[in-house]
Amino acid sequence: MTPLLTAATATEPMGGLAGWAVGLMESLGGPGAALIVGLDNLFPPIPSELVLPLAGFSAGRGTFGLPEALAWTTAGSVAGALIVYWLGLLLGRERTRALLTKIPLVKASDFDRTEAWFAKHGAKAVFLGRMVPIFRSLISLPAGIERMPFWRFLALTTLGSLLWNTLFVGAGYLLGENWHLVDDYAGIFQYVVVAAVVVAIGLFVAVRLRDRRSSGSIQ
Repeated sequence: MTPLLTAATATEPMGGLAGWAVGLMESLGGPGAALIVGLDNLFPPIPSELVLPLAGFSAGRGTFGLPEALAWTTAGSVAGALIVYWLGLLLGRERTRALLTKIPLVKASDFDRTEAWFAKHGAKAVFLGRMVPIFRSLISLPAGIERMPFWRFLALTTLGSLLWNTLFVGAGYLLGENWHLVDDYAGIFQYVVVAAVVVAIGLFVAVRLRDRRSSGSIQ
């Protein structure tokens, strides 16, 4: 067992995703942290709220320096976001609109309203979205679909990611072997966001079904 894993198990067993993340960072150093954080953009079940404090903890143990941890985790965040952005570019507006209208209860007007909202608030959405669970992984897609200028997207994503990563990496660095406290409290925030998304989807479905019944009764 590595010294980092030995220290971590003094307070909490290191297994599963956390153990895998620490092992990768021990083996690859900063690039390992970048790889894990980048995967968070592609596979939301890999939460940055867990990985980032571990990167800070690793920095505190001397695996790499704190500036290096921030640089590599931010590079990973941006790289993952760019992959999703380019996927949006490949899909394009018309293809995405056509695909969405095939989803039950979704209308073309829903896409049009979302598109209009993004055109007005896209910069804030990309920047702030980097700091919100779930949306952090998704916000790059509409940016690509709507062809937000690449350098603007890159700047907003880098700045938002750097702020978010600094908060969590710094907390892990300062807390040391109690890094898991960051994940515990961040998990509460994530549950709140997930609950809000579920409620919003439920309301959307309820309203759309009500409208469908109303239009059916009129006919």
